[in-house]
Amino acid sequence: MSLPRIYLSAPHMGDQEFHLLREAFESNWIAPLGPHVDAFEREVAEKVGAGGAVALSSGTAAIHLALRLLRVQPGDAIFCSSLTFVASANPILYESAEPVFIDSDEATWNMSPPALQIALDDAEKRGRLPKAVIVTNLYGHSADMDALQAICRRYEVPIIEDAAESLGATYKGKASGTLGRYGIYSFNGNKIITTSGGGMMVSEDVEGLKKARYLSTQAREPFPYYQHSEVGYNYRMSNLLAAVGRGQMRVLDERVRARRANFERYMSELSDIEGLRFMPEAPYGQSNRWLTTLTLDPARSRMSPLEIVKEMETQNIEVRPVWKPLHLQPLYAHARFYTHEASGSVSERLFNQGLCMPSGSSLTEEDLSRVIACFRKCV
Repeated sequence: MSLPRIYLSAPHMGDQEFHLLREAFESNWIAPLGPHVDAFEREVAEKVGAGGAVALSSGTAAIHLALRLLRVQPGDAIFCSSLTFVASANPILYESAEPVFIDSDEATWNMSPPALQIALDDAEKRGRLPKAVIVTNLYGHSADMDALQAICRRYEVPIIEDAAESLGATYKGKASGTLGRYGIYSFNGNKIITTSGGGMMVSEDVEGLKKARYLSTQAREPFPYYQHSEVGYNYRMSNLLAAVGRGQMRVLDERVRARRANFERYMSELSDIEGLRFMPEAPYGQSNRWLTTLTLDPARSRMSPLEIVKEMETQNIEVRPVWKPLHLQPLYAHARFYTHEASGSVSERLFNQGLCMPSGSSLTEEDLSRVIACFRKCV
């Protein structure tokens, strides 16, 4: 008999989600919009301390609408973290804009302030400053937002904070996702809390959020018939999914504690391995440890990261490489890229040496012991 599957980051559902979902069914509010959507927006905004929120079909949709709110035009440059999932950058192409990728730094694995400074200096010389900078908070860790914002303010360039992976994390006492002009959360099935699929935009720009809500409902104008003067999108969240999200938000702090406990277990059991380093937690905030990630010195490990992924798979354990940097993706092969160091790319090294370990909040002690034992055999 095969061993039970251990997933990288499985959904973790509870009784509250089912109760609220049943309530939505019984009220017959099952289409997009509805009382649970309104309540979900209000509860997320209150939890993170934002001026308002708009519930959407995905985090990708939220990034796209943020670009629309900033009036991005075809040919405009948009700077973006390179070490991230492709959804951070694809909305740039939706608007026929030009992505420019920024390397990571060693201290946070997130966007490098020195690399951003070099990129903006170069853009100013070219006479082509970006319309926005999309900063990803990688694997639940906030980027160094004070440093990045200080640089962007000098050039009057707004930041879109891609906090898809970092709901529940903090930066200097503030909630991750609330430090840019617009903040983005994802509720995809593998995130720290989930609505199956879905996302959220938060901001202090209440008028901008009203515009986003309008664009997300096909830009329908307030007439008794269907009238549309500009392109809109079918980006609103359904009342059913919002009901699930409300139940999940009630256990967000508990889920963060569970994931941080997973990290501490890995740390205590694996930190003696030579050449193994965990993703650091910067002193300015607390990570939600959405995924426990690490790097291995290739000179000291018996297996490469990809070999470990394959070997763990034979034991029915899901381990994945760190994100492949976007400047290495065939889709973005011709995009400009600015490195943190003159000697090479930090994000490329992290990709070549990095692994993401099973990190779900529903992992049992037995699950973790099995993962750790198998991993130690590999390295």
